[in-house]
Amino acid sequence: MTAMGRKLRDAAQTIILSWGWRRMLIAGLAGALSSLAMAPFNLWPVLFVTFPVMVWLIDGAGAGRFNGVTSAAIAGWWFGFGYFVPGLYWIGYAFLVDASTFGWLLPFAVCGLPAYLALFPAAGFGLARAIWPRGAARILALAAALTVSEWLRGHVLTGFPWNAFGYALTEPLALAQTASLVGLWGLTFLGVAIFAAPAVLIDGKARRPWLVPLAAVAVLVAMGAYGSLRLARHPTVLVDGVRLRIMQPDVAQDERFNYSAKAAVMRKYLALSDRATGPQATGVGDATILIWPESAFPFFLTREGDAMAQIADLLPKGTVLITGAVRAPDLPPGVPVRRAYNSIYLIGDDGSVLSVYDKLHLVPFGEYLPFQDLMEKLGFQQLTRVHGGFIPGTRRRPIAIPNAPRALPLICYEAIFPSDAVTGEDRPGWIINLTNDGWFGISTGPYQHLQQARLRGIEEGLPLVRAANTGISAVVDPVGRITARLGLGVEGVLDARLPAAIPPTPYARFGDGPVAIILAIAFLLAIRRRQTGADF
Repeated sequence: MTAMGRKLRDAAQTIILSWGWRRMLIAGLAGALSSLAMAPFNLWPVLFVTFPVMVWLIDGAGAGRFNGVTSAAIAGWWFGFGYFVPGLYWIGYAFLVDASTFGWLLPFAVCGLPAYLALFPAAGFGLARAIWPRGAARILALAAALTVSEWLRGHVLTGFPWNAFGYALTEPLALAQTASLVGLWGLTFLGVAIFAAPAVLIDGKARRPWLVPLAAVAVLVAMGAYGSLRLARHPTVLVDGVRLRIMQPDVAQDERFNYSAKAAVMRKYLALSDRATGPQATGVGDATILIWPESAFPFFLTREGDAMAQIADLLPKGTVLITGAVRAPDLPPGVPVRRAYNSIYLIGDDGSVLSVYDKLHLVPFGEYLPFQDLMEKLGFQQLTRVHGGFIPGTRRRPIAIPNAPRALPLICYEAIFPSDAVTGEDRPGWIINLTNDGWFGISTGPYQHLQQARLRGIEEGLPLVRAANTGISAVVDPVGRITARLGLGVEGVLDARLPAAIPPTPYARFGDGPVAIILAIAFLLAIRRRQTGADF
């Protein structure tokens, strides 16, 4: 064994034999370093160091109760807590928008949400330990178990699959193309298996243990080669006659919920939207589709006749506006509005409303409270301070846009859920994602949000158009190339052409079915190897 090999084995043995606070510290540090694999850092090679630590922590759990399942789960919780705290620290910014009301909750949000989310990698570690075989098969056990736990994180209690491990394989762009085959959960399985593979290098009884990490690198190279070919086969093609103008106002978050700022907000939107961007430009007249971000107004848009008239005056003949807005429900005259929808309006050049989409997947604690009535009686309120919480929509459907392909609407964090972007037979021509990342300041959060939204387009083979209040607004082609963007914290307009969709991807046609089969095979193989005691 080489000197490097001995050092690796010594380090692994230290982790395997660790106990108590040292074990928790090792798990937490490994999780924290793993967060560097996400945007905006994208330092995914660090996972070749941190994911083997997961394997060795589970190896060392065998002496604990219940065959080590409890000990493994505790290590998984600390790994997850270390991973989510630096990955989600930016959530704390939202509690400073109205610090006098919500500031005291900041520590609970910054630590409480990671503590809850860490239960899922804890479950993954525990499940992996329950079927833990010897040799290289334990890499498959870990990959399958963590993929299941990450899928559960994306679905339990409405789900929050932010920074799922599979996003580590979305930079460089060539690697992200594998999502067109297997989606986010397939990328998660591949990511865990690839990055955990070096753990078997310490297996003294295994023959040629280097074959496993070599195979992992070969899979990574194959993914890159496939992605490069796919990118070459699908150059950016533009839709004829569709010209986009995205308005990014960079309005302070407290103004967006202040009715007294109505006139100032409208003046800014109208002036910015009509801003000329070059010597030959004529402002909004160059666009066929003007796009404003999520919940753009501190008022009910369609109940303010002067605002609708100003929009009609702004829009040239043939130009439509896609904008976010809070929508009041249909109520009899004189009945006060107590709840509302978070919506997208399509408005024609005469000021008429052509279509409406109401957000289905609401944000817990942001747009509603669990056990809303009880929590409000106890004095709690969600960040948006809408009494009773927002009303969820009833269905998602593509919206028809004059002289343009139909668009699939996704509001804010709906874009992080693969299931929310499933188009089925009613396939649109593009995805429109309106968001307000102004809650999260100049932080890593908006970069991560864009990274995840972009993957939805790659999975489906659809272009993505994103309008954000403070950034990052962008136009992304169906293989993930960003063809135009406005940076974080920048006020301005973005003029761009709409990329054309490509044929449905394998993932768009088959969904997560193939990944479910892969997971079943991995579980069966791991269980079989455990029963026989084989090294592979």
